[in-house]
Amino acid sequence: MISLPESFLRMPRWWTEGGDWLRELPAAVERQCGVWDLTIVGAVSHGSNAVVVPVTRGAEEFVLRMSPPGTEVAEQVWALKWWAGRGMAQLYDADVDAGAMLLERLSTPLTSRPIDEAVAVLGRLMRRLAVPAPDEARSTADIVTTRSVELEPQWERLGRPFDAAILREALDVAPSETTSTLAVNGDFHAGQVLAGQREEWLTVDPVLFRGDIEYDLGRVLWWDLDKMDDIVRYFDLAVREAELDRDRARDWVLWRTVDYWLYGLGVGLTEDPVRCARLITALCR
Repeated sequence: MISLPESFLRMPRWWTEGGDWLRELPAAVERQCGVWDLTIVGAVSHGSNAVVVPVTRGAEEFVLRMSPPGTEVAEQVWALKWWAGRGMAQLYDADVDAGAMLLERLSTPLTSRPIDEAVAVLGRLMRRLAVPAPDEARSTADIVTTRSVELEPQWERLGRPFDAAILREALDVAPSETTSTLAVNGDFHAGQVLAGQREEWLTVDPVLFRGDIEYDLGRVLWWDLDKMDDIVRYFDLAVREAELDRDRARDWVLWRTVDYWLYGLGVGLTEDPVRCARLITALCR
């Protein structure tokens, strides 16, 4: 059976849930390999809530991804099928009830590249994924409308953790309307991009929304913020490579960063709220 890395077992998600799933995971991987006639050929890697195991079937190479079953898996499978390999890892098989996906084997993570290159790649991928979205995909404008009414009450409950002017500006610029019907990846950062063979860089673990592709630019920045000597320069680099409207992009970064700042404080994160504060300060000068 596989051994789970200690770094995976320490992920924040497992602080409050998932203990039973983790205990059963090695056996579940072995069982899924039997179902799909797979042979494990390498060490386990992982993200925040899934393990990835290199496998073969005859001469074919894949990875087996296992995560807790649920709506999140079903939504990822739907997104992968819909993008169908366009800027995205190819999905070959899935068992939603088992939390299992059989995916294209990728290689070097984008996180291994210099930050200038990584941000430029992410910007180009944002644009590559932006094809007309399915009507049933959730609108980014609806997400903003729903979440915005929660921000001030959460800010109050958390003891007003930052200046009210920041909260007010985020609510004032909240992108609660859009005319865009383009596809948006709602979980996008350098840790979700790896080198491929069909395309130079491919995205994994997508969430499919419809609307403004600026939606996750904030995450692109805060995820790698510690590598950035000039935050505004990297914001501008991403805007240029993704062919975005700069003012609209800034509004999105401001709103999403305040949203994540409050979320992070609410669940006990310590490093990310500090990054959010730095990002807001840089863009609000």
